[in-house]
Amino acid sequence: MSMHGSAPGGQPGRMGGRPRGRISAADEGAQRAENAEAPKIPHLLRRIAALFAPHKVALSVTVALVLVSAALSVIPPLLTERAFDDGLFPVGPDGQVTGPNLPVLTTIVVAMLTVFIVSSLLGVWQTWLTATVGNKVMGALRVRMFTHLQSMELSFFTRTKTGVIQSRLQNDVGGVASVLTNTVSSVLGNTVTVLAAFVAMLLLNWQLTLIALVLLPVMVVAQRRVGQVRARIAAKTQESLSEMTAITQETLSVSGILLSKSFTRQRSEIARYGDENANQIHLQVRQQMTGQWFFAMVGIFMSAIPAIVYLVSGWLISGGTTDISAGTIVAFTTVQARLLFPLMALMRVALDLQTSGALFARIFEYLDLRPAITDAPGARPVPTGTDAAGRPLLGRVEFDHVSFRYPDADDDGRPTLDDVSFAIEPGQYAAFVGPSGAGKTTVSYLVPRLYEASGGAVRFAGADVRDLEHESLVSNIGIVSQETYLFHASIADNLRYARPDATDAELEAAARAANIHDTIASFPEGYDTVVGERGYRLSGGEKQRIAIARVLLKDPAVLVLDEATSALDTISERVVQAALDDASRGRTTIAIAHRLSTVVSADVIFVVVAGRIAERGTHAELIAQGGVYASLYRQQAEQPRVPTA
Repeated sequence: MSMHGSAPGGQPGRMGGRPRGRISAADEGAQRAENAEAPKIPHLLRRIAALFAPHKVALSVTVALVLVSAALSVIPPLLTERAFDDGLFPVGPDGQVTGPNLPVLTTIVVAMLTVFIVSSLLGVWQTWLTATVGNKVMGALRVRMFTHLQSMELSFFTRTKTGVIQSRLQNDVGGVASVLTNTVSSVLGNTVTVLAAFVAMLLLNWQLTLIALVLLPVMVVAQRRVGQVRARIAAKTQESLSEMTAITQETLSVSGILLSKSFTRQRSEIARYGDENANQIHLQVRQQMTGQWFFAMVGIFMSAIPAIVYLVSGWLISGGTTDISAGTIVAFTTVQARLLFPLMALMRVALDLQTSGALFARIFEYLDLRPAITDAPGARPVPTGTDAAGRPLLGRVEFDHVSFRYPDADDDGRPTLDDVSFAIEPGQYAAFVGPSGAGKTTVSYLVPRLYEASGGAVRFAGADVRDLEHESLVSNIGIVSQETYLFHASIADNLRYARPDATDAELEAAARAANIHDTIASFPEGYDTVVGERGYRLSGGEKQRIAIARVLLKDPAVLVLDEATSALDTISERVVQAALDDASRGRTTIAIAHRLSTVVSADVIFVVVAGRIAERGTHAELIAQGGVYASLYRQQAEQPRVPTA
């Protein structure tokens, strides 16, 4: 299982999920500490608003619809007053109730029905607009994050859990979906409705309005307190989801399930997942329950207002201080009831905004990560001409006093590469050998600029790789590693990953060159055979030869072989090595080798020891020197080979 990596920028735990404690909401000091740990994103609200910039027209129409709908929502209570006072119980000139005035009542009812129908139609249109805009913004945000992650350097992915990255894309972006789709219309609509209802209540009776709104300041203060607590719980909940996603990715992949079964660790993995699931349940319940007592009290208060209004109205009428009519009382309680839901919705929107702020901060935290490797201003394509002496440039690889230290390495420790210099000419087969951990594979990382050299210069086709367009550089390099990665797709799809426009004939030619065509043809579905997760339906040798065919389809000027046969049995190694020999013919080849028998025919062999090139020469020359290479070769020759199949 992978270890918890440190965060980009050397901050342990920010990306991989920090320990989650069960801090009481009443512990203000602990809450402030939790807030301090949350990502602080400058101009967060401005950046959230900028997400909606491409949808100004739709938003303008939405705002207009919201304003009209909100204004219309206040009309029915006012019509209700007229229905009671002028339609149902009109008062004649003598001050006596004369009975229903049906023409007036009919007109008022028709007007009310018209308002309801228009409001409903506007509501459907508004919902479609907000859903469309919100989901487009969310989709663009998800693609933007995926695109940004594609640009990150290799070291970011080596120190960050895949599950954590997936959680940012799925859980965090998905978590703000409701905010993106509902916030604009909810804030505007409910704000206008509350204000309009407040004005209507004042017009109906100002004394009753004071009674209805007396506790609003208390509710606002309480709402802010609840929002702060929910925001902290939301951040913890998302981190717990990240951890669960990481556990799932680690343990339910083919490699992970093989590992857990081979070490009989299923129970411990189930327990680990169960513990995190219990933590997630606890956090979800806390998030749901936080503020429920507050909202319950608000609901009780708002629901009790009509009864209080009736009582106060009775006092006022009995005291002769007002001439409140029955229609006014009914209209007032109707307006007050319409005030309840928008007001509660506004408070919940405010809570949702505070809660989602943590999610937006996590999203922008990733978007603000700067790739360590980018194209320099004025970067140019890989040169394809000749040098001053008329020699071809494409295929030449040079290291000029290169030093390298991995980003998370100890500054006081020995660098992985230290003052390494060599030159490989076009078409030359160069091998790098030496003890494990000597820095051989690091050489293969620096050539395609997957990592940046700490010192010196890496040159490709005569140009410093830092001056070349990275895409142009990588397009001229093919890599075959020991750990072959195949997608859960057909063989043809895996091959076309190198060249999507490749024809069937070109696929077959590449497969023949890699000595795998006959094997593929023997499968019932041929090139349409699905290889399974990470290619587990194929043998190691078959996977490697498909990987070689994929590189051959790319047709790179430089081929990098990173211990491409070290994990194979003897028979598979011979077949794959033959394919590699054919693939390397006519192109510059850099082979990172553990088994020296695979590189005895190399044009030049570099022996890497402790980050330095200790020896260089052909196989015969190095054997004659009797140094490190000769000793390693003798040890491998004397050690019996154990088949790995």
